[in-house]
Amino acid sequence: MGYYDDKDNVEQYIEMAEGYDGKLLIEALQQYLPKDKSVLELGIGPGKDLLLLKEHYQVTGSDASAIFVERFKKSQPDIDVFQLDAVTLDTDKTFDGIYSNKVLYHLSRDELKQSFIKQSALLNVGGIALHSFWYGDEESGQDGLRFVYYTEATLKAHIHDAFEVVDIQRYTEMETDDSLYVVLRKRA
Repeated sequence: MGYYDDKDNVEQYIEMAEGYDGKLLIEALQQYLPKDKSVLELGIGPGKDLLLLKEHYQVTGSDASAIFVERFKKSQPDIDVFQLDAVTLDTDKTFDGIYSNKVLYHLSRDELKQSFIKQSALLNVGGIALHSFWYGDEESGQDGLRFVYYTEATLKAHIHDAFEVVDIQRYTEMETDDSLYVVLRKRA
């Protein structure tokens, strides 16, 4: 059982995440991915970013947590969401874009490499992926959750050859330059 398979943990996360969203990240994505393209969000959590993405794109949401998926389906039944593991990405659907906000940092470094390989299979040629991470060079854990931090160099070392890094930037979420996002383009 994962951390977010517990209703109390989901509720605590939703409360903790209040006031935060990926608006800045979605603005960065818009620089590389035209309006109305198809986008898969990995790890929707409460769904704030998915609703922001929906303002610009044809969206599909996913999360490994059935609780997050069912909770979102109840509030937004017209938006396509389904349960999906960010490592195995076991789906036949393909997309023009893949987006995640502080989701993939829960994967081990090997799992991140596997996820990038699987993402390249889900993206159409020329497709764009944008992912954010906490900045640093450490690994830690708490309450069964893993946290893996990345610098520009360590993140680039985990990206599959199927991708070209088109942008990598530090940004501020809680403290100055505490976060990092990367924009990837699938090679032809």
